[in-house]
Amino acid sequence: MNIILSRDSQVRVMEDTVTNAEKSFGQFCSLLAAYTRKTARLRDKADQLVKQLIDFANTENPEMRATLRNFAEDLAKVQDYRQAEVERLETKVVNPLKLYGVQIKQTRAEIKKFKSVRNNEIKQLEKLEKLRQKSPSDRQTIGQAETSVQRASVDASRTSHQLEETVDTFQKQKLKDIQKIFSDFVTIEMVFHAKAVEVYSSAFQTLESYDLEKDLEDFRAKMHGVYGRYDARPPLMDTTLSPALPWSLAQSAQSTIRSQRKEAVSEDDSAEEDPVEDLRGQAQRLHQ
Repeated sequence: MNIILSRDSQVRVMEDTVTNAEKSFGQFCSLLAAYTRKTARLRDKADQLVKQLIDFANTENPEMRATLRNFAEDLAKVQDYRQAEVERLETKVVNPLKLYGVQIKQTRAEIKKFKSVRNNEIKQLEKLEKLRQKSPSDRQTIGQAETSVQRASVDASRTSHQLEETVDTFQKQKLKDIQKIFSDFVTIEMVFHAKAVEVYSSAFQTLESYDLEKDLEDFRAKMHGVYGRYDARPPLMDTTLSPALPWSLAQSAQSTIRSQRKEAVSEDDSAEEDPVEDLRGQAQRLHQ
């Protein structure tokens, strides 16, 4: 009976090992699968950002257009690395965790088999005890019962040894797999981030080297080209904004035009007297 109690204790340890592994690996699988899906969604959103950057660049002046296109190209390259990250996470992290369900199921089946054998041993022992109490003089029947108990005990001992080896192998493989799965996870993340930092550094330099003044000169030159040489009396300003022109650029354009028009008026003063100034002079003479 002490042997049976020892086996019961051993089985409880084995069951706890498998149960904890099943629970933890299931949670790991669920969380890392969600992590991978969110990474894939981040890649998709970044692809949309790349497209929007290119569309916006096509409406801008040459320097900004080239800068944004180069920046978008770098950002797209990062998403290529992110796609590789997603594929590696699925292959080396999520799928091995999914397959662990099969191993846990097989180990549970071995534990169930041992329990059945152990229960048979207990049943034969109880039957023998009853015979000894009920018919202590029936040596033949008691002898047969003792033989059945011996067979059940040998079978339980053999099954227990097999189960111990099975669970030991399971535990060893579980520890190795945990080490490998998370080592692969960290390696995949390090590779992605190392490459991403390299590309982002290039993107940062691209943005830093943007020549704002050159674009402003080009923009102002276009404004001159649109409105031509300014008269002393500036025409009425068209307050209707082009739908393709952003509000901030439109405001800047209007400010530039007002400044240029003031300069045009000043330049024309030397060649032709301003009618407004002439009227002001007449008014002053009348007051004197």
